[in-house]
Amino acid sequence: MGPWAKRAYLCKLAALMADAIPIIGGTGALGYGLALRWARAGEAVVIGSRDAGRAAEAAERLRGEVPGAEVEGLDNAEAAARGPIVLMTVPFRAQSETLNNLRGALSEGQILVDCTVPLAAALSGKATRTLGVWQGSAAQQAQEMAPDGVTVISAFHTVSAATLSGDGELAEDIPICGDRKADKARVARLVERIEGLRAVNAGALETARIVETLTPLLISINRRYKAHAGIRITGLPEGDPWA
Repeated sequence: MGPWAKRAYLCKLAALMADAIPIIGGTGALGYGLALRWARAGEAVVIGSRDAGRAAEAAERLRGEVPGAEVEGLDNAEAAARGPIVLMTVPFRAQSETLNNLRGALSEGQILVDCTVPLAAALSGKATRTLGVWQGSAAQQAQEMAPDGVTVISAFHTVSAATLSGDGELAEDIPICGDRKADKARVARLVERIEGLRAVNAGALETARIVETLTPLLISINRRYKAHAGIRITGLPEGDPWA
């Protein structure tokens, strides 16, 4: 491919990815599982990593699993600029460093979906325990650290990475926490692009301190039952709650 052809290709790719779904930490189990499910749904995905080479390898692997998938692998900062809704799926121990590194990449108007959980495993403790976070939750810490104008929404704490990465059908709910219904609605639409997932309005961002503790609870249950169970909230009315 000549230099001009390559430049045209890169410009076309950038245009395609303008409204892609960037996944920071997308080479990890949860991030890759989400990327796989969205790719199957026909969404353009950008896998981010601290190591651009690892991100490119993950993107190549995804194209092998989903032929024709629109997927690109970039370093986290480049990935974060590729879409209006950015997913952060890094371990809690890497959350602060990652957000510091993204200060110049995230911009006003973007939504940052925080999927991190303050598990004690981050400090060599048990994955069935949570750590205390001064701000109240990992999501609230992310909001405190995010650049001005970037809104943090909390989601994807109850779905199993192993389930996402498999071929089985999904049938579970995703609690979403945030301070503005309109922002939560945008994330909900994205959640429900994955067949079998239903977004549930779980309240303000401060409620994330409760939702994040569901992760160690499910880890404990799944260990005992050797399963990948999620949650389903019953009794909700029919219709579109986000309309």
